[in-house]
Amino acid sequence: MQLLDRDIAECRALVVDGNPTSRSILASQLRDFGVGTVTQCGRIHDARKLLEARPFDVVLCEHRFDGEDSSYTAQNLLDDLRRNNMLPFSTVFIVVTGEASYTMVADAAESAFDGYLLKPHTATALGERLSQARKRKKVLGDIFSAIESQDYDQATRLCLQRYASRGAYWLYAARIGSELLLRQGRHDESRKLCEAVLATGALPWARLGIARSQIEGQQPAAALRTLECLIGDHPSHVDAYDVMGRVQVEQGSLGEALDTYRRASALTPGSITRLQKHGMLAFYTGDRDESAKMLERAAAIGISSKMFDFQSLVLLGFARFHQRDGKGLQRCLENLQHAAEKQPQSRRLQRFVSVVKVFNLMLQKQVAAVVSEVRELFADLDEPGLDIEAACNLLALLSQLTAAELRLDGSDAWVEALGLRFASSKGTTELLASAAAAHPPFTEQVRDTHTRIAEMAEQAVTHALQGHHRNAVQLLLAHAEHTLNAKLIEMARMSLQRHGDKIEDAQALSAQTESLRERYAVGAGGTALGQNTGRQPGALNLRDAPPADGASPEAAPA
Repeated sequence: MQLLDRDIAECRALVVDGNPTSRSILASQLRDFGVGTVTQCGRIHDARKLLEARPFDVVLCEHRFDGEDSSYTAQNLLDDLRRNNMLPFSTVFIVVTGEASYTMVADAAESAFDGYLLKPHTATALGERLSQARKRKKVLGDIFSAIESQDYDQATRLCLQRYASRGAYWLYAARIGSELLLRQGRHDESRKLCEAVLATGALPWARLGIARSQIEGQQPAAALRTLECLIGDHPSHVDAYDVMGRVQVEQGSLGEALDTYRRASALTPGSITRLQKHGMLAFYTGDRDESAKMLERAAAIGISSKMFDFQSLVLLGFARFHQRDGKGLQRCLENLQHAAEKQPQSRRLQRFVSVVKVFNLMLQKQVAAVVSEVRELFADLDEPGLDIEAACNLLALLSQLTAAELRLDGSDAWVEALGLRFASSKGTTELLASAAAAHPPFTEQVRDTHTRIAEMAEQAVTHALQGHHRNAVQLLLAHAEHTLNAKLIEMARMSLQRHGDKIEDAQALSAQTESLRERYAVGAGGTALGQNTGRQPGALNLRDAPPADGASPEAAPA
């Protein structure tokens, strides 16, 4: 059989099919085409592990599987890998299916499949699909190379040029271009590009791109309307639920966000990331049983995956303590300790271990050890690396202990410090308040700190409106030094950028602001719903984000 192209001998291919005969036929046909290395597996979750561990040039994956893999499709696999930056653009991903339906074709376009192969297939049909897909990769190779080298300006220019000239694969280039524009903060340009693409046809990804541009442009209400329309027309477009859930969390509508992720995880019950989001939101809205069920499933299918976030084990530890399940709690602790041993530099994992260790000591009635461990956890609340996730874990721990009648001296001061530092917006305030729900006075205390931060900001705005810009900046910095609040720091920075030429000692104030910002504002946002990796829901994979701290495939079995 003729070789597909000159480079085919250097390719590594993965064939994923639950039927040994079909799998063997596909592997043989690939070898006949000259593919150098062909790996096979019969389970889709095994395929996920292989694709996380090393790159492949070609993936042929059966669309649906039987047995324990039945809830996880090839589309789910591709979506998860793409969303978590674990699949290079250069990889050809072809779905093998017996479904000759419009839905299958639409799914292929929306999921960025490189094609689908309809059963029963011939070697000629497989060769055609591979040739077409590899041609597209080569035609767009200059774009992919620019992205891999993180030259986003060049990649964006190439995408927009191909779109404007309607060159080969212009629509796919437009999709990549819209993502690049968002990455660079060019929200209006991204929105206009998506609107122009949408005018050529009803493409759900373009509508989703418009919604994401609206979010980045501080138009959450408009984004929600766009998403509601998109989901109404395409109820199985799961990425839209991810983006909607993000907006709802940021607006403090945790109950609505939970309903959104319930729908998302029901559509993709094998998705590790969606199961975790579902379980975490159930935790923050007070449904510990539902939370435990979702997080248990996420751990069962994904604890060895790079997609798994060990924050899930922390919240599962809370549930085990609530259920007085000593063995289950011990398993959570052992898994976290194993992960921390593999990444000894991770402060995040160290905190996780300490939090779950406290609950383990509580069940063992070692009160003195509990008090000592808690005091150590709360000893350094001005640590620069502390984020909203850590704050929520600490508040949840403290409120749970207080509800169990272990009242510690200094607890009110700890709650106030965490609230003043992190209760900047309605969304973060509601997460913090929900974390503290086991002891209602702490919840009220958190909401009070949000009010106080808003008052501090308003005082500064009043000075600025009166033309007293130096006073406004000084006031913001004084409050920021006391609270370590990122919102106040950013307000001071923005005020200096706009009015620095009217402030005599602007340079000294800028130095003070930047010092605070580097320690407490840059990267302080984080998320209480899992590690912040810089990837946004609904984003197309650009494969440049670093691995998440604390998201390691090295955990012990659950």
